[in-house]
Amino acid sequence: MSNRLPRARSLAVLVCLTGAVPVVATSTAATAAPTASAAATCGSLPNYPGVGYYLQLKATGLGCTSAKKVMTAHYRCRTKSSKTGTCKSVSGYKCTEKRTLSPENYDSKVTCKKGSKKVYYVYQQER
Repeated sequence: MSNRLPRARSLAVLVCLTGAVPVVATSTAATAAPTASAAATCGSLPNYPGVGYYLQLKATGLGCTSAKKVMTAHYRCRTKSSKTGTCKSVSGYKCTEKRTLSPENYDSKVTCKKGSKKVYYVYQQER
């Protein structure tokens, strides 16, 4: 037992000096990976096809790769008629868009839904 006591004291001193506290997961839910139904913010957005930027992409109920496909299909659909066109549906998703206009460009928030699947993205485009 005398061998264990110095080791325990050494660990206690190390913890006090570094401020490190060991963390132990108490449930499997805390360490589980998010499911496809959880909302995910997708990184590494594709380049905007026109003059503008994709600013944000969130996917619920589907992966980021599929959400990016919906986002780019929506761009192609809404720019078919004109640079500032709109698109009500794409790839079976019903889409709504809210735009904030300025003299030079507009910021837009798009939500496309198909059952429990949801794609939300924000873009900025020149007018």
